[in-house]
Amino acid sequence: MPGSANLNIMMKAARKAGRSLVKDFREVENLQVSTKGAGDFVSRADIAAEEILKEELLGARPTYGWIAEEGGEIAGKDPTRRWIVDPLDGTTNFLHGLPHWAISIALEHKGEIVAGVVFDAAKDEMFYAEKGEGAWLNDSLRLRVSARHRMIESIFATGLPFAGRVDLPETLKDLARVLPATAGVRRFGAASLDLAYVAAGRYEGFWERKLQPWDVAAGLLIAKEAGALVEPMNPEGNILEDGEMIVANEPIFSTFAKVIRNA
Repeated sequence: MPGSANLNIMMKAARKAGRSLVKDFREVENLQVSTKGAGDFVSRADIAAEEILKEELLGARPTYGWIAEEGGEIAGKDPTRRWIVDPLDGTTNFLHGLPHWAISIALEHKGEIVAGVVFDAAKDEMFYAEKGEGAWLNDSLRLRVSARHRMIESIFATGLPFAGRVDLPETLKDLARVLPATAGVRRFGAASLDLAYVAAGRYEGFWERKLQPWDVAAGLLIAKEAGALVEPMNPEGNILEDGEMIVANEPIFSTFAKVIRNA
């Protein structure tokens, strides 16, 4: 699908950073790794990918703002637009040699996400969307959410808190309600890909707490453009500020949301 100039810039940047990450992934045992905290790592590959993305995206659009996981925030001369970037979503998978990680790039305009790219470089799957233009995979595959309408036939994804995070008790309560009502729950360790998989109909839904904007900004737009319903966990909340969300196809959204909210 032909996209806007901005979308083409995003996809080009993702592919360039992806090539760097794939090269390092092949030598994962030799990566220099430092810890950011318990169970949360940053690698030389992560930082190098972010530098590539910053060079490509700000080089093409130098007036835009920037916020990313490793490099913090940069105010742009154009206050209405900024890039929201995760150079390596699924770092722990990457460092353990698990080929399930992605580059996530979103473009925000006046507080709204208008374009998103999630690139799974290990599998060469490029998920992308622009507001009002649908969601797509690689060159021409239009994405649509699953048509399943029964929870018991549906698979859901979430993240499981690690190393004693404060949201662990709530997540365990969620699982106690969700597991008996569904065909299963998956925890693959990359929220951007979880959302892209909802868009592709591989999962029926997704929920999680305590995520950062760069984890989900691109994936949320892709899921929405594929037909998913998206709401904050607290109906009066803001997903990008609170980092808590419920996402599912339309037939099961209401039931799924009630289970998660324990309503």
